[in-house]
Amino acid sequence: MSVMTMTRGFCLAIAASACLASAPSALAETITVTDLAGRTVEVEKDPSAIVLGEGRMIYSLALLDRDNPFERVVGWKDDMILYDPDAWRKYEEKFPEAKDIQRLGSPYSDEWNLEAVISSGTEVVFMNLGNLLKAQESGIIDKLEAAGVATVFVDFRQDPTQNTVPSIQLLGRILDERDKADAFTDYYTAQMKRIYAAVDKIPVEDRPVVFIERAAGYNPNKCCGTFGSANLGRLVELAGGRNWGSQKFPGFGGNVSLEAVFADDPAVIIGTGANWAEANPETTAVLFGYEAAEDAVQERLAALAEREGWPELQAVKSGRFHSIYHQFYNSPYHFVAMQAFAKWLHPELFEDLEPEATMVELHERFLPIDYSGVFWASLNKGS
Repeated sequence: MSVMTMTRGFCLAIAASACLASAPSALAETITVTDLAGRTVEVEKDPSAIVLGEGRMIYSLALLDRDNPFERVVGWKDDMILYDPDAWRKYEEKFPEAKDIQRLGSPYSDEWNLEAVISSGTEVVFMNLGNLLKAQESGIIDKLEAAGVATVFVDFRQDPTQNTVPSIQLLGRILDERDKADAFTDYYTAQMKRIYAAVDKIPVEDRPVVFIERAAGYNPNKCCGTFGSANLGRLVELAGGRNWGSQKFPGFGGNVSLEAVFADDPAVIIGTGANWAEANPETTAVLFGYEAAEDAVQERLAALAEREGWPELQAVKSGRFHSIYHQFYNSPYHFVAMQAFAKWLHPELFEDLEPEATMVELHERFLPIDYSGVFWASLNKGS
């Protein structure tokens, strides 16, 4: 071997070593976590490139990456853009670079661009616990693992009252924002506990039956979806009500006939709504969100109460006909919904509770966007 060849080889080795030394992965710290699916996962701490299996995970990410919730995000699903456009425009105005994030579709279907995920240098993909079975059946977890990309499941939908704190703490560990995670989960726990102690003292017979109409008016001629003893149904129970759907479904929820609702004539009715007008122009839902106005909310709420047969229900007659922002069902902010429920169900007991003040404080202390709009309402008796 010539001296020139040896020298060239030595120089190449030095160059390769230098490249490895400067590569981010060489310096990255790997941690072992247990996700909300109970899976043990090796994941890079403080990743710079993440993918969101659902765009509405921004609700959670914004609590931790407050300076810019989109800074790490290299790909996501466009459900937030489609189904919560008010929130999307609020964030896009402050973080215009967010519009350039790749829209990858659903990670559980053939539409998902796995090549784009890998080529973007993605270190971790966050997925929803409710889609664990779909992810397993599609094989996407194994495909990502083979490409060196971790998958981590969090949950703000299946069992939010139990899984919000561990999900935020898990995100805090991975994103290296544990102090912010601690601050929010302490606040979350304190807000939930404002209701627990008082509700424990309410006799069962004094807890009104509540029917939740899930996505009320989303499809104008379709009724009714509701929750079992989960998600918003569970919040009703924790807020001092008896959730009508819990008697009908052992699980998350499902569809019921309008005749069944009319026959039982529940004391309280709470619909859910959001700005779905862009995703479904025919919707008659209450368009709650950051751009909602009180007059428009009341107009939509009154129209729902005037559907055929509904004016005869005791909830409508007594003014116990309400509606709330649908997206609370999939965000760590659901304690605000629970406070609104408690106020509606037991107004005297919770006279001093102010859900709107809580919502304002949530934004001022923990979120990078300002509070605006309307997120819940009760039917005006004069409507």
